[in-house]
Amino acid sequence: MKMLHPLMGRSLLAAGLLVLLTVLGCSSDSDTSASTQNSAVAPAAIVETVRAWVEQEVAEAQLPGLSIAVSVDGELLWSEGFGFADMEAGTPITTDSKFRVGSVSKPYTAAAVAQLMTDGRLDVDAPIQEYVPTFPEKAWTITTRQVGGHIAGIRHYLGAENFSDVRYETVSDGLEIFQDSPLLFEPGTDYSYSSYGWNLVSAVVEGAAHQSFLGYMDEHVFGPLGMEDSEADWASEDIENRVSFYVRGDLGEPQPAMYVDNSYKWAGGGFLSTPEDMIRFAEAHRGTGFLSQKALDFLMTPQQLNDGSDRGYGFGWSISEDDAGRILVGHNGGSVGGTTLMTMHPESGVIVAMAINLSQADLSIGRRVMQHVLDAQLN
Repeated sequence: MKMLHPLMGRSLLAAGLLVLLTVLGCSSDSDTSASTQNSAVAPAAIVETVRAWVEQEVAEAQLPGLSIAVSVDGELLWSEGFGFADMEAGTPITTDSKFRVGSVSKPYTAAAVAQLMTDGRLDVDAPIQEYVPTFPEKAWTITTRQVGGHIAGIRHYLGAENFSDVRYETVSDGLEIFQDSPLLFEPGTDYSYSSYGWNLVSAVVEGAAHQSFLGYMDEHVFGPLGMEDSEADWASEDIENRVSFYVRGDLGEPQPAMYVDNSYKWAGGGFLSTPEDMIRFAEAHRGTGFLSQKALDFLMTPQQLNDGSDRGYGFGWSISEDDAGRILVGHNGGSVGGTTLMTMHPESGVIVAMAINLSQADLSIGRRVMQHVLDAQLN
């Protein structure tokens, strides 16, 4: 099986998964090797069931392509692509296909903030201008912690701003879109989701690390975790294994998405990645090693508003309960030509990651897979 320990990167599939894939008649693009099968991993019948759901959903929902991966306790149970990376060319989805992961970029970025906080280079409760002196003063002081929890009052997209086709060379250039807008409310008094807030967070990373944001992510997050298929989605560049992007036509059929350039929002929703890389990332947050316990608590403890309530959001991570009362952490992502799910049940070590190369696709199939695997593991 692929070992998904964060520091091991791309290791090899074990004999147990080879047997599983043989039973299912599917294939993997990864190298293979024999090792001992983890007894905690669900039997082949579980994957056979959820695989049938996914295959049916891809067909019935007219999804261009979908990739999904499931791991249990650090070992890859299942990873497979369905449909097409490029419908016009007939290029199939593989486990190496790179999707726009949208707001899953936020927990990726949050890891950088947690590292800098742990190292003492970033005070998340200091005024934002301490790290981004060019950001205009507002009616109230705002902090990195508040911005990352969507309680600072930074606005979200207006109109068609999320369809920008402008290339921004630097993080600071991208701040110009929203930096002069007033805050929506006094920080700490309300919750309002803001991808632009995370653009500001990436500028904080640059100010604290004295390094470019993308350079920091490559060196301190993607590199150490073996996330070889995660990178910035430079729209005008030829990126290996990047899928084509689709939207729904008037009759519900997939059609090519309009050209957009996400260089204004790397941290808020601009990365490419794969389900297997999402699992590597989530696995690194299931215990200490990559991050300290203090850092994990910072990321996954819901931030409270001034009245003591919360909206189930920590710092770049969403915290929720399923119908059985089990705590799940993770993030969804939506972008032009992409819909993404990364969800984890830390207690059992079950992680599901799914990506679709279509705007506003239904994530219920990924959630259904998670519930079925959890039920099989815990009941």
